[in-house]
Amino acid sequence: MGPACDAAGLLFSEFNRLGVLETQFYEDDQTFAARKKLIPDPSVRDRFNAALDQAENKAQVLLARKPKDSNALFAMTLSAGLKADYAAMIEKHNLVSLHYTKVADEWAGQLLAVDPECYDAHVATGFSKYIVGSMATPVRWLVRLGGIAGDKQAGITELRLTAQHGHYLAPFAQILLAIAYVRDKNRTDARQLLVALRDEFPQNPLFAREIAHLDAGAASGIHP
Repeated sequence: MGPACDAAGLLFSEFNRLGVLETQFYEDDQTFAARKKLIPDPSVRDRFNAALDQAENKAQVLLARKPKDSNALFAMTLSAGLKADYAAMIEKHNLVSLHYTKVADEWAGQLLAVDPECYDAHVATGFSKYIVGSMATPVRWLVRLGGIAGDKQAGITELRLTAQHGHYLAPFAQILLAIAYVRDKNRTDARQLLVALRDEFPQNPLFAREIAHLDAGAASGIHP
């Protein structure tokens, strides 16, 4: 879990530097599809990949002895999920990201079978369902043939589980839910989540900026 958490910290430092978590990038499919391929910091990318390799190697050694070890299963879930996030949000490799999303979903399923109260795992399963469920119908059919099922509302329900009960990933689930609400033109619930995050993390300027962005959009009539 240590190296996996190091990798998460490195990824979110890149997200912050590159402005990845700003909600205007996700307001609709056209805006998301038109996003630019970002230029990652090579040293951060190398450290990120090295941390994930270390996490996976340690987890696989442990799983060879204890196939139901929850920490090892969680580390594998996190690793695949972080790879999916890096591929989609920084490298703009959507198909690669979908592959890792499927892998994360599979590891999360194993983890939940062992520990049904590991609410953090629902980020992986919920995000997978939401993303695929949000795709256009023909694309969703093709992705389903590859073994990835989608259900937008079920995905949101799982993200809410993590947001309410998660140990490590509750804030991340809240961010994902805020983005989902923005995409659904639900400014009220998106703002409520962002206000809660701003109050919990007053030193982080992201949430205040996003609240201001939502309020400005509402005042100009861009958002409901």
